[in-house]
Amino acid sequence: MLSEPTLLIVDAANVVGSVPDGWWRDRRAAAVRLRDSLVPFAADGLDSFPGRAELILVVEGAARGVESLPGVRVESAPGSGDDRIVELVADAMSRPQARICVVVTADRGLRQRVEAYGAQCVGPRAVRPPPPSRSD
Repeated sequence: MLSEPTLLIVDAANVVGSVPDGWWRDRRAAAVRLRDSLVPFAADGLDSFPGRAELILVVEGAARGVESLPGVRVESAPGSGDDRIVELVADAMSRPQARICVVVTADRGLRQRVEAYGAQCVGPRAVRPPPPSRSD
């Protein structure tokens, strides 16, 4: 029997904001670029959590309404993205057959909230490498 895929929940605002690439000029487009870059993780997982993943990208604010793609479900938070992430984790971890749940964020407060439900956390670099360093 195949095991349940890892539930991988990505904090879009935090991950997009982790790289100063001009994302603030068009938050929605930045969320779309992030969504598109996440597709391979649905099949391959993360380095520290390999294998299939159910991938959820949580967006808020100006990024609301970004469409899902095969492999990446987009959840538009009606209010706080952090609150929606906690709701998703709480629901997943309350099921009889709880599975591995990983939240991608660097937000310390959010990490504490989801870890209280048994989720694990990784930083934005797990899904978004840092920009190349400039040589001056």
